[in-house]
Amino acid sequence: MENWSKKVHVKSSLEPKQNQYAMFVGRWQPLHSSHKALFQQALDEGKNLLICIREGEINEKNPFTSEQVKETIELEYALLVSCGIIKVMIIPDICSIEFGRGVGYDIIEHVPPTEIADVSATKIREQLRKDGKL
Repeated sequence: MENWSKKVHVKSSLEPKQNQYAMFVGRWQPLHSSHKALFQQALDEGKNLLICIREGEINEKNPFTSEQVKETIELEYALLVSCGIIKVMIIPDICSIEFGRGVGYDIIEHVPPTEIADVSATKIREQLRKDGKL
């Protein structure tokens, strides 16, 4: 799969330190190949990952509980979780990520290539429903 090479990058005013984590916030409903490609790109850059799952109510767009999503991600990345390269946590539902100057970390928006952007969690959920898995 193609890399997410286009980035919008707000650079930190501080130098990165060892053992820091790249934080990803999402619903991951369900975890799919585009999510994995994004995570893999960060892992390939030598980053540790903190995968945050937004807590929310179950509905059409969120058919899984936050705990189910956490379990799925932890199973998918069991080895990396066990050695501390990946941490997974549930966070409260958020409306924005805000920062002031000199925050001490980079803010990076990864803009997916078309091939990855075309992967749709909505279509995956529809197929899961058709297959009786949801």
